[in-house]
Amino acid sequence: MAIDLLQNTLDGLSSGAAYALIALGFTLIFGVLRRANLSYGPAIMFGAYCATWLAQRGVDGLVMLALATIAGSTLAGLYVERLCFAPHAAAPGTALRTAGNAGAVASMVASFALWMQLEELAVLWLPQHLYPFPALTAGDAIALGALSLRPDAPALLACAVLVCAALWWLLGRTRFGLSVRAVVDAPDAARLAGIDVARVSVQIFALASAIGGLAGFLVSAGAGQVTPMLGMWSTLKGMIAMMLGGLGSLPGAVLGALLLGQIEAHAQWFAGPLWRDLLAYALLFALLAVRPAGLWPAGTAASRG
Repeated sequence: MAIDLLQNTLDGLSSGAAYALIALGFTLIFGVLRRANLSYGPAIMFGAYCATWLAQRGVDGLVMLALATIAGSTLAGLYVERLCFAPHAAAPGTALRTAGNAGAVASMVASFALWMQLEELAVLWLPQHLYPFPALTAGDAIALGALSLRPDAPALLACAVLVCAALWWLLGRTRFGLSVRAVVDAPDAARLAGIDVARVSVQIFALASAIGGLAGFLVSAGAGQVTPMLGMWSTLKGMIAMMLGGLGSLPGAVLGALLLGQIEAHAQWFAGPLWRDLLAYALLFALLAVRPAGLWPAGTAASRG
């Protein structure tokens, strides 16, 4: 029983690291614009399909495929930003947080439409439902005494830690980060100080999409396959982790992702795979009923790093 508990915890940590990378990008966009981007997952899927297309034509270098995934996701993310979010940006004199429900709803609905568009484009581009993706590692599971660790888990964990540290430094110790925090806290004051709010929003979209592309590459290479369902999977996991941790909170996104990974791993062992997602959703609803702002809500001193 103790060995099973530890093994499930290790498995949940590996899954949580992947969820953390997805949730960080999701939270970056929501934290700045205060609007949900439902096309975030499909943009990740589009990047993975770009790499798959290259792999089908003989490109087998993991670095090249990683760069292709990141580039494809970034381009798709910027496409979504231009069509869905830029037209509904807050006008000068209107705070981003209170730009109005109409613009937020219009952006979200438009991003859902682009979700369908990107998914259909991927299916038309590569019509098979399942494509192989070059594996991240060729070895078997890593033995840790009586426990085992997925061979891709160290890369996922290392990338999650590095991305978290890089974001903490970028947002807390650089001029760009100061601009982002100014836009989030006081958009009008940021404009008066000479900060281009629209440019900051585009840069955040590009950064978040690049992080999503990295997550998409690691998940696809770890699974050894890619399907159109990657888009929906990424959006759901990112949103759930973000809501568990706290909307707009980067530390909360990591905490929520790790918690989600643990919930799924232990629920699958105790109740079976058919109950895994149901129990995760049930816990999400229960948690939000008790703590609507999440475990580590944005706006607290800790959530700002």
